Amino acid sequence: MDDRRPITVLLSRFEDLVAAGLRALVAGDPNLRIVAADVTADELDAVIAEHAPRVAIVNFGALRSPATLRRLHAAHPATHVIVLGDRPTASECNQLLALGATACLAKDVEARDVLNAIHLASRGLHVLPRSRGGSATAGAGGPLPDVLTPREADVLEGLQLGRSNGEIAASLCVSVETVRTHARSVFRKLGVHSRRELTDLTRGR
Repeated sequence: MDDRRPITVLLSRFEDLVAAGLRALVAGDPNLRIVAADVTADELDAVIAEHAPRVAIVNFGALRSPATLRRLHAAHPATHVIVLGDRPTASECNQLLALGATACLAKDVEARDVLNAIHLASRGLHVLPRSRGGSATAGAGGPLPDVLTPREADVLEGLQLGRSNGEIAASLCVSVETVRTHARSVFRKLGVHSRRELTDLTRGR
């Protein structure tokens, strides 16, 4: 594979000013090439399948559910997803990474942070929002602190769909007590204490 070829990028639909800024930013980098833009959440699966971008920049606010990311990641593992949200919290970013996102950034980050995230994400590196010290954090594909395990992400998706512990256990072929254990771990890692708080977290943006 020729590493000198431009990194192909898909841009989902954003608010006008954000969309214009992203287009100009990506177009201004000779190492990046936009293959699709203004893609709605409902079109993401089909457009990613058609263009196979190396990086997709997705609007968190336009997703019907964070679980959408899990389905996109499963269907298109070669496409690295960067999620931009309105000041996402650490627990929201944790959840998005667990569900398949490669990077999670706020919409008001500096332009250079977005470009760095695209280049890092294209190599499979996880990118998180800037820390209090002012630097973005990135890591190789290994586990990150407090990121949900794949099984915990399965339980999280069931919880978000409003399923009972018994229904989740049946769908995953595990015991109800195993689901309870995973659910407690999910709550701890996401900083919530109940299903209601989890729902508020999911619908908060």
